[in-house]
Amino acid sequence: MDGLEARELAYFVAVAEELNFSRAAQRLGIAQPPLSRTIKQLERRLGVLLLERTSRKVTLTAAGQVLLHEGRRALEGLAAAARRTQRAGQEDHRLVLVTKAVGDGGMLPEILAAYESEPEAIAVDVLFCGFGEQAALLRGGFADIGLLHGRPDLTGLDSEDLLVEGQVVVLPARHRLAGRTAVTLADLDGEVMPRWAALLEDDAEGPEVRDAGQLMQLIAMGRTIAILPESARGYVGGDVVCVPVLDAPPTTMMIAWPEQSQSLALAAFVRAATSVAAHRGKGGYGRLS
Repeated sequence: MDGLEARELAYFVAVAEELNFSRAAQRLGIAQPPLSRTIKQLERRLGVLLLERTSRKVTLTAAGQVLLHEGRRALEGLAAAARRTQRAGQEDHRLVLVTKAVGDGGMLPEILAAYESEPEAIAVDVLFCGFGEQAALLRGGFADIGLLHGRPDLTGLDSEDLLVEGQVVVLPARHRLAGRTAVTLADLDGEVMPRWAALLEDDAEGPEVRDAGQLMQLIAMGRTIAILPESARGYVGGDVVCVPVLDAPPTTMMIAWPEQSQSLALAAFVRAATSVAAHRGKGGYGRLS
C-alpha cells in the first residue's frame, strides 16, 4: 500500500468531524462528488470501511475512529514541521519560550541571564499564554521550549523537572481566611474555584479563566479563589493575599521541548535552566524534584 497523502487525511478528518459530506465539502472549499470519491478510494486502498453511510446519517466505524485520531496527529505534525522549518530558515532566528504569566517560579530573569553566557545562545522571545496551553504550542511548532507546571500531556515532548513547590491559596484581602497563617483543603470546602479554559475536563463551577491577569482581577473582586504554586506570592498585589495550604500536594515546575530536538541553542537553554534551578534548590526556595 502506498503511503497516505496529506490531502486524503485532511479530507477524511473533515468528514469524520462533520459527519456530513456536504458540510465537510463546504469546509474544505471543494465540491461534494470529488470528496466522496476520495474517501471511497481511501477505503479501498486501506482495505477497511471507515464510514457507515445511510440516507440519514454518517457514522464512524472502529477503523474510522482510529484514523481520525491518528490523522489529526499526523496533520498537526505536518503543520508543526512546516512552522519549525520556516522559523529555522529566518535570518534572525530566535528561540521562542512559552510560559503562562506567574508560571516561571520567579526564575525566568535568572535563566535568561545565565543563558546569555552560553556560547550557543541566540535571542529569546517570551510568549505568554493561558493556563494549560504550553504543551500544545510546543507540539504545534509555535514555540521551541516551555515552562510548565503540574503533569500535563507531554506526548511528543521531552522534559526535565526543575523545582517542586508547595501551594498557596490566593484570596481577596477581605476574605474570611485572609488573616490565617495557613489553611487546609478542608477549610476551602464550598469556595468558588475557577474553571481553566484550556482544561476541558475541569468540572469546577466558578468563572472561566484563561490567564493570570484575569484570574487575579476576579480574585480581587471576590468572584473566586485559586490554589497556585508558592512562587505566585511574588506576583500578587495589595488586593489579594497568599496563604499556604498545608495539605495541598506539591506541584512540579518543568522545562519541556519537542522530542529529538537537535538544536544546540535549545540544549544550552535547558542547561541554563537546570543550573539556575539547582542553585535555587540549594538556597531553599523550592527544591529539586
